[in-house]
Amino acid sequence: MHLHDARTVLNDLADRGILLDYEQNGDVTYILPPPMAGFFEFSLMRYRNDIDQKNLAELFYQYLNVEEDFIKNLFLDGDTQLGRAFVNERVLSTDNALHVLDYERASEVIRTASKIGIGVCYCRHKMAHLNRNCDAPMEICMTFNGPAESLVRHGIAREIDVAEGLDLLQLAQDHNLVQFGENVQERVSFICNCCGCCCEALIAARKFGFLNPVQTTNFMPEIDGDKCTGCGKCVALCPVEAMSLVSACDPHKPGKKIARLDTEQCLGCGVCLNGCTVGALRLVSRPQRVITPVTSVHRVVLMAIERGKLQNLLFDNQVFTNHRALAAVLGVILKLPPAKQILASNQFRSRYLMALIRSSGYT
Repeated sequence: MHLHDARTVLNDLADRGILLDYEQNGDVTYILPPPMAGFFEFSLMRYRNDIDQKNLAELFYQYLNVEEDFIKNLFLDGDTQLGRAFVNERVLSTDNALHVLDYERASEVIRTASKIGIGVCYCRHKMAHLNRNCDAPMEICMTFNGPAESLVRHGIAREIDVAEGLDLLQLAQDHNLVQFGENVQERVSFICNCCGCCCEALIAARKFGFLNPVQTTNFMPEIDGDKCTGCGKCVALCPVEAMSLVSACDPHKPGKKIARLDTEQCLGCGVCLNGCTVGALRLVSRPQRVITPVTSVHRVVLMAIERGKLQNLLFDNQVFTNHRALAAVLGVILKLPPAKQILASNQFRSRYLMALIRSSGYT
């Protein structure tokens, strides 16, 4: 196959969202994105007539919500997760705001992105074909930086500026949606504005919340039992069913209910505070700060080590054929805590890697 013919085929795959392409110094590199967040979403991030999107949506739903093997492998293995929740900035108190780092703010991701793309919400689009969608906004799925450049270039996403991005964030918060994004500090590639009824990540969080399938924020709500009236608004708003109503155990008011929080289930998104009109809820810091991987390479390496798949990452992705990719992976490993380094060396079984770890001073 000639170069021109190969480029035509690859561009066609990128037009369909099966590949992403990156342009640098006149060269184009094509990569296969993961299924999620990746080509599953891209296939339904716009309305199309060239494929049967209803049939595709039904198949995706069956694969993700009925068979469940894929979704369990994606969200439930290891401590490091694919995605994380962002705290609702509108409910932060002055004291809370002092403890929120820039990368923990969805607004800062929008402000610092080199490119912003907006597409149709994959989850609600999928559910619409099954007549199970809610009325939350549809064109509100956010992509950033390199992935946004590719998706915009191929008509899968619409390019917007920072001002419109912040307006859409406000719209999402008005509809009590949770900001769920890539679990990295630098160059976040996506933020979904999620509802509890349609979003795959939040559905997984409801089913398997005690296994922490979504990285939480560094906050959780605290309930003032003296102020709580048991109205249940926070319960209705919680997308992962972490809030419930229980008896207040008040002998003078035997029927009184108050809210109760399941801390193992809570994402710390703060959406529940939107419904409390009596000041019975406030955000407090979690006892132990949540650690967010710095880059996508950092996250991918951690996930591979924790899932016992480091060797697959190195060999299946041909890391050894690219010295920059290999250097990036080894650089992450050398900065990991000793326990993670031992896991990495046991999976990789490389004398070279062991020598590097020893020379770094960890062993």
